[in-house]
Amino acid sequence: MSDTSSAPSDTGVAARRSAVFLLDQVLGEGKLMSELLGAGVLDRLPADDRARAQRLAQETLRGLERADRILQRHLNKNPPLTVRNALRVGTVELCTGGAAHGVVNAMVSVVAGTKHTSHLKGLTNAVLRKVADDGPEAWAARRAPRLPKWLRGPLVDAWGSDVMLAVERAHFRGAPLDLTVKQDAAGWAARLGGAVLPNGTVRIDAGVQVSALPGFEEGAWWVQDAAATFPAQILDAQPGERVLDLCAAPGGKTMQLAQTGAEVLAVDDSHARMKRLKENLARTGLDARTFIKDVRQFQGSFDAILLDAPCSATGTIRRHPDLPFAKDGSEFGDLIELQAEMLDHAWSLLAPGGRMVFCTCSLLPDEGEVQIDEALERHADMSVDRAALARDGIDPAWISSEGGLRLRPDFWEEAGGMDGFYIAALRKAG
Repeated sequence: MSDTSSAPSDTGVAARRSAVFLLDQVLGEGKLMSELLGAGVLDRLPADDRARAQRLAQETLRGLERADRILQRHLNKNPPLTVRNALRVGTVELCTGGAAHGVVNAMVSVVAGTKHTSHLKGLTNAVLRKVADDGPEAWAARRAPRLPKWLRGPLVDAWGSDVMLAVERAHFRGAPLDLTVKQDAAGWAARLGGAVLPNGTVRIDAGVQVSALPGFEEGAWWVQDAAATFPAQILDAQPGERVLDLCAAPGGKTMQLAQTGAEVLAVDDSHARMKRLKENLARTGLDARTFIKDVRQFQGSFDAILLDAPCSATGTIRRHPDLPFAKDGSEFGDLIELQAEMLDHAWSLLAPGGRMVFCTCSLLPDEGEVQIDEALERHADMSVDRAALARDGIDPAWISSEGGLRLRPDFWEEAGGMDGFYIAALRKAG
């Protein structure tokens, strides 16, 4: 199946075909959507179709359990993956308000468009017409989809089943669009039709073309989930301080640090991600020195360090619903070891009396609470600074037993939730 088309699509066939291609890659090849989009698989699509394809793929992944249960009633056996994904996209659309005639005809065209699946266009038509009749009611009656067992089990063990049900509801709702504003958050919230959250983030509805919004070109703000703003706020960089931002790209936290007037050095080992960081700095008019290097090989002495360590990213599923389907957890052990190595090396770069923030966008305690418990045992000159967590928007109930900050997707539920994060503020003895 082709993944691209250069012609605009009034019928939505090109966008739907591309959405099915994305699902084929995630569910069949174990690829992340961020990797696919970064490789340019949708670049030939017009902007509107590109955005529509991503939205359809993400909504289908969020509702996959519901879609599959509804389709089971109309299928004697599972068709090939591409056809099944076309049926899934069509089912999600039909059950969430899509016009039956347009959705069914478009998905039949998608299936008919390649010789490997064209013989199943009649099946596609028949099944989706049945879904159009009884699917919406069945959809509304079903529970929020649950995470795959490989991930759900460890998270239930960590947080309990009631918390996980709340987290899964947050995942299913998806995420609004959060912006970190350089100045005048209230003014920009009014201009963009959004609201200011307790931490100063401006939250607006998702589904907009970011680059077309007022303030983008002039660099008045950047996209950054509300939870992701807390590490830099907690580090509290001061003018003139020498501050190291490790694993910095794509640069949201780098820009927060640069805005304080500190001397910021940003390190990341990815050329592609660092290119994005530099573009973001240029757009916002902020300054930081950048280095493409393995953070474990970087040297120097710093007043403050922010380490946003590579992790499972299990805290970002509300924005990246492909993650639990593209991964199976097999690499998490290596990531946990890497985090400990990076933490130890970063600690060696911190000047006596300095402070460090360690964070991961993970819901797994092994990548957060456990890392800090073990680091405290390894480093006699390390202590946890609970007082640094006294920031606007932070509920004291979110502070965990070892003194770190545990954020979850079900927090701020009425306002639209937040990413899952673990953040610890650490002090080095003088």
